[in-house]
Amino acid sequence: MRTILITGATSGIGLESARQLAAQGNRLVLVGRNPRKLAEAAELVRCAGAAGVDILECDFASQASVRQLAKEVLAGYDRLDVLANNAGGYHETRTETVDGIEATFAVNHLGGFLLTELLTDLMVRSAPSRIVFTSSVMQFGATMDLTDVEFRQGYSGEKAYSRSKLANVLYARALARRLEGTGVTVNAFHPGAVATGIWDAMPWFGRPFVALAKRLFMISAAEGGRALTYLATDPEVAEVSGCYFQKNRVKTPSRLAQDDALGQQLCEVSAGLVGLAG
Repeated sequence: MRTILITGATSGIGLESARQLAAQGNRLVLVGRNPRKLAEAAELVRCAGAAGVDILECDFASQASVRQLAKEVLAGYDRLDVLANNAGGYHETRTETVDGIEATFAVNHLGGFLLTELLTDLMVRSAPSRIVFTSSVMQFGATMDLTDVEFRQGYSGEKAYSRSKLANVLYARALARRLEGTGVTVNAFHPGAVATGIWDAMPWFGRPFVALAKRLFMISAAEGGRALTYLATDPEVAEVSGCYFQKNRVKTPSRLAQDDALGQQLCEVSAGLVGLAG
């Protein structure tokens, strides 16, 4: 029986993967920001066959909330077999968090970065263990300007989302290098074009296309969830680390994602933004 923590676990691929992992008899720790949705998700996961289900509240737009989550995890669990960084969002217009950081970058990258850094020692003590990041194929079109990671200039929802997903891959690769030999694997993946609520933040003129795409082209949340489930537990990838996956296969990520120096620099910038530098 594994203990598996999934962020963004109240809907979409996070919830569907949690149900799939529950059917394997694992213990699930579901993380979300809405208490009602967390309770509903816990009941679904419990009914799917989980050995145990715990719920923890966290708003990834708040670094204080992420730190509190890490504190609760460290106090409540002596081991963690899988850390699935799945929480994410999309903002069509530039929005700042309570910490004064652009919201897409803060939630999609910095929240998972901070949580992972705070739990790294626990993951090493729990080895063999796995860390997984939900990225996106949109990392292929992303840019990474470390002097303006928050898009104070030239913001668009698509550009910010793509950058945050590139950051997921860069950090996964950098962390995998750092943890080499510890028994902790770190990978990122694209779940596919999944028909989830994240598309609801699209501007009004794009919504008819999204609605049509959901019916004709996009895969179900359950199918997208299987990509997360695969990286979390499949023996086939037990020793694979530092990779980017699409359709359960290792795929070469974007040129920028392969820039190890950029990845290290991003980690340093990120550490500064979350107060871990020095």
